[in-house]
Amino acid sequence: MTTWFKKNLEGDYQIWTLIAALSIISIVVVASASGRLAVQDGGNVFFLVIKHSIYMSIGLGAMWFFHRLDYHKFAVFSNIGVILSVILLLYAFRFEHGINNANRWIHLGGMTFMPSDIAKLSLITNLAFMLAKRQHLEYQFNDVVPMAGKIIVVSACIALTNVSTALLLCATCFLLMFIGRVPLKFIGMVIIGLFLAGTILVMTGTGSRIETARNRISNFIKNVNGKKKKDADKDENYQIERSYYAIANGGLTGRGPGKSQQRYFLSESESDFIYAIIIEEWGMIGGLFVMSLYLWFLYRGMKAVDSSGRAFGGLLSAGLTFSLVIQAMVHMGVATGLGPVTGQPLPLLSMGGSSLLFTGAMIGIIISVSKDKVRDAVL
Repeated sequence: MTTWFKKNLEGDYQIWTLIAALSIISIVVVASASGRLAVQDGGNVFFLVIKHSIYMSIGLGAMWFFHRLDYHKFAVFSNIGVILSVILLLYAFRFEHGINNANRWIHLGGMTFMPSDIAKLSLITNLAFMLAKRQHLEYQFNDVVPMAGKIIVVSACIALTNVSTALLLCATCFLLMFIGRVPLKFIGMVIIGLFLAGTILVMTGTGSRIETARNRISNFIKNVNGKKKKDADKDENYQIERSYYAIANGGLTGRGPGKSQQRYFLSESESDFIYAIIIEEWGMIGGLFVMSLYLWFLYRGMKAVDSSGRAFGGLLSAGLTFSLVIQAMVHMGVATGLGPVTGQPLPLLSMGGSSLLFTGAMIGIIISVSKDKVRDAVL
């Protein structure tokens, strides 16, 4: 068994262990949180658990497949991926139909996928490649323009249907540029420009998703200030209040596995608010344990920056790690009331379909980079 693992599971074994732990936790928590869906559909909760387990297996399969590949090859196709993702994002916005006018999914036969997942993977890979080529060269503002242009175009296309994902991708890219030694004055100029443009868009835009983003920010500010909510904000406030109830019910040690009460009332309890269910059933101790797993994953992913002698590999690992961990922290912040509602699932824990596939691919690439560290240590 040990020989098989060494032969087939290469790279950072701590990351493999973390992923195994998160996968097991995911199946256990989704089995409980999906009780609401089972009641609504009149079905069996075990069917949903089996379905989620299949998707999880596909994601782990993608992780294994990508960790066996040479990550340098992704740089060659990353620019094509950026162009393709822009086309798919615009297609989804124009021709697809989603929930609440959020056309985030493309239907392909009986399957659906989010082009924003392709966009995140492609843009981060391409940006890491561009930064790696200039590690020993002095930057001028003209050198930053192509990077900023791709970030703006891709983020704008994502923002047409998902503002929060676009903001998280921008944050990831700017962190990656900072690690890639782009001068702070240039990063600051781009951030200020994007901030001003985004503020104007949110304040004056009339698109359905822009209005949703504006309302969520407004609701969050009202909640922080303790002001009375309007009737139009009831649905969103209902989610937050139920999340608070779940956290309060959990206390220090939780109610126990499968004993959540709020899973029947909290919409998207199996995805967008699964962290609240984790705390309700496993308590503050369980919530902190899950958070610690993501923080440890951040540490292991960032080890490539210090340990890898290859600039592209280190930057790629850092970018993908930032993307996953920032999303996880935002999800936890929303559930605990530290930020406005974003609709972001918890990576590897929330029930999902194609998102598990792309998450697995991203982690597989991180592990592929970590093989450089293991190989260098042996040599």
